[in-house]
Amino acid sequence: QVHVVESGGGLVQPGGSLRLSCAASGSGFSLMGWYRQAPGELRDLVAIIDWSGTTNYADSVKGRFTISRDDAKNTVDLQMNDLEPEDTAVYYCRARLYATDYWGQGTEVTVSS
Repeated sequence: QVHVVESGGGLVQPGGSLRLSCAASGSGFSLMGWYRQAPGELRDLVAIIDWSGTTNYADSVKGRFTISRDDAKNTVDLQMNDLEPEDTAVYYCRARLYATDYWGQGTEVTVSS
């Protein structure tokens, strides 16, 4: 059983930065990424990175967020800069192994003054 654990959420002022981290047990994940769900909304893609390092970002975060992975540690990080109140959500980590997706419990990010 693969376990996925996120960390790094919190309260930050508009314009500030946060770094989210996700650790997954096991190895060989073909895809890792971050999604977010705001209250009353569906869960949406934020950023993903595949085994080759190819990335994909939601338009709303391009130029502000950066995703990176460390395959030696089986981790994926999300550096979030210039945060906006609209970025407030629960952020979830996804790790795909052999066509099965594993999700973490989420970490809350609140952007407010």
